[in-house]
Amino acid sequence: MDYAMVGPALVLGLGCVGSSIGCGIGCMASHAVMSRVEENHGKFIGMSAVASSQSIYGFVLMILMKNSILAGTLTPLAGLGIGFSVGIALLFSSIYQGKCAASGIQASAKQPAIIGKCFAALGIVESFSLFAFVFALLLI
Repeated sequence: MDYAMVGPALVLGLGCVGSSIGCGIGCMASHAVMSRVEENHGKFIGMSAVASSQSIYGFVLMILMKNSILAGTLTPLAGLGIGFSVGIALLFSSIYQGKCAASGIQASAKQPAIIGKCFAALGIVESFSLFAFVFALLLI
């Protein structure tokens, strides 16, 4: 049995699982708020979807890692280490971004003027998944 593609599969799988959990948390808050307010529904939905980006990072890394392993420039064991560690970073970043989105949705429902600041806070959480993504690119 060949285990060479476990690392690429892990980074994609963990990134997608995290994105689905994070988006789920944000979407639940979005639905709750939309039932109480008459405006900004699109912004709430947009805020709840921000955590989906980590699945894109996982997908790109999966493709690059697969190609590097097949080319022989990345060992399967190194791919496993990169895939697991970056996948965990994407997983937790997505989940906490979803929680941050949920609180931002709740806060901006009460004070619509702060919605931009709430998006900025989501960007801070996003930066950690970007760091993991870029550092993985440097290792591949």
